[in-house]
Amino acid sequence: MVPSPLSVRLIVLALASGLVGSGSSSAGELARYEFVETHMGSPFKVLLYSTDPTAARSASRAAYDRIARLDAILSDYQPDSELSRLSAKAGGPAVPVGPELFDVLTACKLYHEKTGGVLDPTIAPVGRLWRRAMRDRKLPDPQKLAEARRRVGADKMILDADARTVRLTLPGMRLDVGGIAKGIAAQQAVDVLRARGIDRALVGGAGDIVVSGPPPGLDGWTIGVATLTPNTTEPELYLSLHDAAVSTSGDAERYVVIDGRRYSHIINPVTGEAVVDRASVTVVAPDGATADALETSAYLLGPEKGLNLIDDVPGAAAIYTRETPEGVVRFESRRFKDVPRARPKS
Repeated sequence: MVPSPLSVRLIVLALASGLVGSGSSSAGELARYEFVETHMGSPFKVLLYSTDPTAARSASRAAYDRIARLDAILSDYQPDSELSRLSAKAGGPAVPVGPELFDVLTACKLYHEKTGGVLDPTIAPVGRLWRRAMRDRKLPDPQKLAEARRRVGADKMILDADARTVRLTLPGMRLDVGGIAKGIAAQQAVDVLRARGIDRALVGGAGDIVVSGPPPGLDGWTIGVATLTPNTTEPELYLSLHDAAVSTSGDAERYVVIDGRRYSHIINPVTGEAVVDRASVTVVAPDGATADALETSAYLLGPEKGLNLIDDVPGAAAIYTRETPEGVVRFESRRFKDVPRARPKS
């Protein structure tokens, strides 16, 4: 899948005990620290609370190192990543892979089955044609698109758990795990912070956010759900979350208009076509991988099937926003009404 853009707006509320800024604190007093680095093609933000600036910097460094390691494994842009090296052996025998890559591909296979094929790690041949289409503002050649589609399908990716091998059965197959990678990276970064004693933190990369314990004095991290026009309108809905993940998929920032028609950067692996609906989906789930996998899947499935999928996953909830001729319409999953709300402070 093509990675989703940053379409969840983060708003961190006033700090407890009058603490402000991102550095100094009195002995034993929690202060907020902010860090930003670019990984996986997107800025990753780490917000955390600590009583010790040295510990804060060390923990954030460990979190970013974990994200960088995953990028080196999962990137479909870097030719020397483990994922790219596996793709280069498509059509050949089974290839031994590391545990991280095997676990990610196993999760992708699971969600491919659960979503009726709309989350598919073999989407890359079609995705590359649409990336070029967005750059050139010209629709993909139908014959090339048909040829690319023949190399797409997770049934052509054979996993052997005992041998920990992967076989891509057709030459020219290529993998893209962007539909789940950032959520996994954000979750593992939060897990690294927890292991180092930082239990009040937020990690966000593009539209994928994972939080642990809340800021001091607050019930949760306040996260504003972006509108369909996030660059010009403020969020209308704010969530208060802790020990959870939230991901958003939509076309607010990445789309192309060709011959007067708007095409999303998100491609449906089943049809091989870019989505033309103007919509966004925000999913809250217990962990980053689940939230990331579900948001693009629900977006592609549409409000009825997409929210049915959300309802079938324990602990998940979602809101689906769509532009229609009658105006903007919002659809909610059954559990979304139970997600705590927040009101930002000025």
